[in-house]
Amino acid sequence: MHTPQLPQLSTSLATYSAQDPGGWQHIIDRARMLDEVGFDRLVVSDHVVFGERLEEYSKPSVGGQRGGKQPTGPDGHWLEPLTLLSMLAGVTTEIRLGTNIVIAALRRPVVLAKTAATLDVLSGGRFDLGVGVGWQREEYEAAGLNFDARGRLLDHSLEVCQTLWREMRASYQSPELKFDAIHMMPKPLGNNGVPVWVSGTVNPKVISRVARFAYGWIPWGDDAADIATGISKMKAGIAEHGRDAEGLEVVATLRPIKGTSDAMDIPATMAQVPALVAAGATDLRMHLAFPADRSEAFDHCSALVAGFRSAAQRG
Repeated sequence: MHTPQLPQLSTSLATYSAQDPGGWQHIIDRARMLDEVGFDRLVVSDHVVFGERLEEYSKPSVGGQRGGKQPTGPDGHWLEPLTLLSMLAGVTTEIRLGTNIVIAALRRPVVLAKTAATLDVLSGGRFDLGVGVGWQREEYEAAGLNFDARGRLLDHSLEVCQTLWREMRASYQSPELKFDAIHMMPKPLGNNGVPVWVSGTVNPKVISRVARFAYGWIPWGDDAADIATGISKMKAGIAEHGRDAEGLEVVATLRPIKGTSDAMDIPATMAQVPALVAAGATDLRMHLAFPADRSEAFDHCSALVAGFRSAAQRG
């Protein structure tokens, strides 16, 4: 399994648009640039379809973000993440490529296992599968799935994927599915399969999911806002399941701090790094605003990487 050089600097790419952007070349250009300047990981998000009750996203009770708002309306343009990452794998060489998150249960598990393994192999082992249950009932209904069973559907998907990734002659049995003497090649390059990152708050079901399946945890909601407390609770929880808590990778948000000119103050922003790492964060994720000018964007991102490396060494 992939072993990171800690800590890592990552960012999410907005692979969606409220209106037709007239093309997506900017996504490819940004991925190439992030790879060139030395970002460690880029991640992209997922929605397959939308219903019209987008206000549900603001409700933690269904998996949303308290006070959150979807960045597009129901007719926003969203690229399918695994397809997109397959393309980005062909135009990058070093940066890791991940989903933050893919709603795994919307894909048949056997097909997801094959797709993820293929992407991992073609990228040279650079793929991270970030998964979560999502928040939108209509998305599950359009796929013919029970939204209220979404936690179990995700666990089932991960069970099937890891079985097919790890066993040469795979067998599996659950209430949802049974198969025996099944072969799937090629396998992912890592011995344990594609690294899985599980998203969610600290609750018994997510703790169990992280303990069983996860290489890394993507905190959500209040546990992302208070990352030190969230990490402490998650590590204590998975330790109770017999999991080595110290080996868990964790995402934390590296929030931009503005200077007097309203531009990002890079030293002040990066001054947050040592404390986040001390709390247990290993993947520090920035949400970037890319300057329109390519040269300016390159210089800005290069300065972020340099500032991050310096702060990480001081930490």
